[in-house]
Amino acid sequence: MNTNLNRKEGETMGFGQTANKSTAPQEKKGKAPVDKVKIGGVSCDTWENDGEHSKFYTHTLQRSYKQGSEWKHTNSLRTQDLPKAILALQKAYEKSFTTEQDESD
Repeated sequence: MNTNLNRKEGETMGFGQTANKSTAPQEKKGKAPVDKVKIGGVSCDTWENDGEHSKFYTHTLQRSYKQGSEWKHTNSLRTQDLPKAILALQKAYEKSFTTEQDESD
C-alpha cells in the first residue's frame, strides 16, 4: 500500500505523523468546481471535464483547518475525518452519477 499519496518527492510520513505543509485547494485551469459537498471540515469538490465524446467528472478531497487566524487546506485526513470523508464522497458520487445518467438520456 502506498502511504505517500499526494506528497512531494522527499516528503515522507510515518503512521501517526502529520504533514508540516498544507496544500491549497486544487484549482483546475482557473475553473471553479461545479459542485462541493462539505461535511464538517472535509469537502469534496466535483470538476467537470470535457472528454473526447462526452463530459466526465473528477473529484478532489480535502480537509480545512484553522491555524491561528489563517485557514489552511490539506489532503491529509485524521482518523476522525474518515467518516466525514466517506459521507462526502458518497454524496458526491450520488450527485455525479445522477448528473451523468441525466446527460446520457
